[in-house]
Amino acid sequence: MNAREAIAALRFLPLLPPALLLLLAGLAVLVVALSFWRRARGAWWRLGLFATLLLWLAGPSLITETHRFLPDIGLLLVDHSASMRVGGRMALADAAAAKLAREARAIPGLEWRTVTIPEQGASGTRLFAAMRRALADIPRDRLAGVVAITDGEASDATAHPHLPAPLHVLIPARGEQTDRRIRIVSAPAYGIVGQTARVDIAIEDMGLPDRGTAIGRSVPLTIRRDGAPPVVQSVAVGPTHEIDLPITAEGPSVIELSVPRLRGEASGINNRSVLTINGVRDRLRVLLVSGRPHPGERTWRRLLKADPSVDLVHFTILRPPSKDDLTPLNELSLISFPVYELFQVKIRQFDLIILDRYKNRGLLPPRYIQNIVDYVRAGGALLVSVGREFAGNDSLASSPLAAVLPALPADFGPAGIVDAPFRPFVTALGQRDPVTADLPGWNGGDPLWGPWYRYLATQPNPDVPGDVLMRAGPAGGPLLVTGHVGRGRVAMLLSDQIWLWSRGHLGGGPQAELLRRIAHWSMGEPSLAENRLTAHVARGVLTVERRSLAANPPTAATVTGPDGKRHPLTLAPVRPGLARGQLPAPEVGVWRADAGGLSAFAAAGPADPPEFADLRATASILAPAVAASHGSVTWLDPHGAPALRMVEPGGLSSGDGWIGLLRRHAHVVTGIDVVPLIPDWAALSLILLLAVLAWRREGR
Repeated sequence: MNAREAIAALRFLPLLPPALLLLLAGLAVLVVALSFWRRARGAWWRLGLFATLLLWLAGPSLITETHRFLPDIGLLLVDHSASMRVGGRMALADAAAAKLAREARAIPGLEWRTVTIPEQGASGTRLFAAMRRALADIPRDRLAGVVAITDGEASDATAHPHLPAPLHVLIPARGEQTDRRIRIVSAPAYGIVGQTARVDIAIEDMGLPDRGTAIGRSVPLTIRRDGAPPVVQSVAVGPTHEIDLPITAEGPSVIELSVPRLRGEASGINNRSVLTINGVRDRLRVLLVSGRPHPGERTWRRLLKADPSVDLVHFTILRPPSKDDLTPLNELSLISFPVYELFQVKIRQFDLIILDRYKNRGLLPPRYIQNIVDYVRAGGALLVSVGREFAGNDSLASSPLAAVLPALPADFGPAGIVDAPFRPFVTALGQRDPVTADLPGWNGGDPLWGPWYRYLATQPNPDVPGDVLMRAGPAGGPLLVTGHVGRGRVAMLLSDQIWLWSRGHLGGGPQAELLRRIAHWSMGEPSLAENRLTAHVARGVLTVERRSLAANPPTAATVTGPDGKRHPLTLAPVRPGLARGQLPAPEVGVWRADAGGLSAFAAAGPADPPEFADLRATASILAPAVAASHGSVTWLDPHGAPALRMVEPGGLSSGDGWIGLLRRHAHVVTGIDVVPLIPDWAALSLILLLAVLAWRREGR
C-alpha cells in the first residue's frame, strides 16, 4: 500500500513549565480584571495582549503522521476430509477455491491464504481447530474474513472462536440433504465359541423435514458373515436393536451389516457397517492318559498346566486291571479310572485327547477305543506320543485305533526300535507347515538342538494319509507325522525323548513351542492351518497372505472391494509356504480376497467411523458460528463460487452472488512531523502590536 500523510492530532507543547504558565495566566487574569474594574481605556487591548502571549507560550502544534497501510488478510479453509469425496463435492470445492484465489489476486491490498484440512481419522473434521492454527499467525486487526469450503460436517463446531470479521461458508451441494446410517452402539471384540455374541445397532434417518414420521418405520437389515449366504431381519428406525450372532469357530469373523438407501440421500456409504469378532474357546478340555511313568510324562503335564485356559484331566496307568501283585488298596489310586464316564459319556466334551506311551493292555476295551476313533472322525483331536511299547505286542497299532493313525510300526519287535543319537530335522514339507516352520534354533540345515537317542521305525498307513514334518536326522525315519481323518486331526510323535530338550541336554531345543504348536494344530487353531488365506487392512493397505504346503503354490489372487470392483493381485513368496501381496484399500467396508479356491475377508475402517457418521451436506451445524460473525452460507451447486468483494465495516457483508471481506485499514506509522500552529515571528509581531495599541489607548 502507498504511504499517506494525515493530521493525526492537535497538541500543546508549552514553552514554559506548566506551573509557571499557570502562574502567568493567573497574574494576567488579575491584571485584566483590575483594568475592567477601573474602566481603563486599554482593558480590551490588554486582554488581547495577555491572551496572545499565553496562547503562544502554550505552544499549540499540529501533529502530522505518515501512514503505510498494511494489506488485509483473507483466510480460505478447504475441507479435504473423507466425507468430501461423496457426490463430486471435492471437484466443486477445488473449482470454487481456484476461482476465489484468482479474484483475490486481482484485489489490491488483499493477502490471500489457503489452508487445506486433511483427513482427520477417528476425530472427524476439525474445522475450527484448523482455523485456530491458521489465525495464530494473523493479526486480528488485519483479518478481513474467513471463507470455509466444506460440507458443513464439523466435529468441533460447538467450540467455534470469536471472529472480528465475517465467516462465509460455501457448501458444495444444492441444499440441505438427507442421510440414513447404521450405527454400531456396542459390539464385543471377542466371543466364546459355541455361544452367541450380542451386537446393539441403531438405524437413523437424518435431515428429513418431518423426522417424527421416520422413527418406528421398519427397514430390512442384511447380515453377511465371511461370505456366507446373507440373513435378513426387519429392524425399526430409531430405537436400538439387538442382534445375536452365533460364534461357531475360532479366529476372526468379519460381519457386514447393511440397510437399503433412503430415497434421495447423499450417499450409501454409511448404510453399511463392518465389525470383526474373534472367536475364542472358553476353556480347553484336555484328557491326558499316560502309560507307565517315564521322564517325559512330567513334560506333558508342565506344558498343559502352564496354560491357564486348559482344563487338564490326567491319568497315569500304573498297572493293568488284570494284574494282582498283592499291593494294598490304600497304596493304589484314590479313585478308580472312570473309563465309562471318560470314553463313553463325556468323550465328546474334550477338545484334545493325548495318549502318552499308552499300552493296549485291556484297560480300554475295544469299544472304548472305537469311541476314540469315532471322536476323531467327527472332528476331535488326538495326539499320540509313543515309545518302545509301540513296537511291542501291546501296541496301539494292534487296536482299532490303527484306523486313524497315519504311521504304523515297521516291525513288531526289537527291529522296530532305533537306538542311535540323532538331531531332529525339519523336512522340506515341515519348513512350509506352520507347525514346524521357523522353529527357534532351526537354521535350515544343521539345527542348533540337542540330540535324541531313540525313535520308532514306522511305515505309512495306506488308509490314513500323513505329512512327515520332522525326521530323525536328514535321512532318518519319520519323527513327527500329522494327518487329517474325517473332520478331525491326528498327530504322532514317534519318540519318547523330547523331554531331553526340556532338561537342556547339550543345548536343549524348542520343546515347549513345538508341543504347543502340535497341540493347538490338533485342536484346529486357525493360525496353524496348513492351507490358509488371510487378509487384513491397516492404514489404508490391504495385506493378503497365502499359506500353502505346495512347493510352488499359485501366486495369483483376486481382490473384491466394497464397491464390487475386482482387482488382480500377485502374491510374492516371503518364505517357504508363505506368499504375501498388498493393495491400497481406501474404501471403508468388507474386502474379499480369493486365491486357489480359498477366500478371506477383511474389514476396512472402524465399525462406526466419525467421518461417515453423517454424510449430509448441511448448514445447520455451522449456522451458530456464521450468525455470530455476521457471515453467510452459499450453496455452490449449481451456481459455483460467489464473487469476492471488499466492503467497509458496518455495511453488508454479503449479497446476491457475492461475499464481502472487510477493509480493516490497518497501518503502521512511518513518520511524525510537528508544525507550530502560531509561528514565533507571528506571535511576537502580534504581541508587540497589541502592546503598542494598548499603550496608545491608555495614553490619551
